Amino acid sequence: MTHAAFFGEREHAFALTHDQIIELESKTGAGIGSLCLRVPEGHFRHAELVEIIRLSLIGGGTTPQEAAALADTYAAKRPLSESFPIAIAVLQAVWSGAPAQADTAQDSADG
Repeated sequence: MTHAAFFGEREHAFALTHDQIIELESKTGAGIGSLCLRVPEGHFRHAELVEIIRLSLIGGGTTPQEAAALADTYAAKRPLSESFPIAIAVLQAVWSGAPAQADTAQDSADG
């Protein structure tokens, strides 16, 4: 599932595909289930948050070079409050799909 959010200077797509999940687990030394459960609770290392952002940018279609530059500039060197909500949304999409998008689609259908 893809999450769209403003990051840096424009809106980007974020998604953790199978390949990005494997790399995230390798880079962080943590399983995806553990990350999905503990990161939203605020139990994370800074490097984990940056990797979630970088890899989900790649999964969303950003080139690896641009994703690395964006993650370095707008995740690693900015307040956590800016990248944390994106990381949470990405992990939530991995865990259970994209409920916020599904709710929005249902609201439109009801409206």
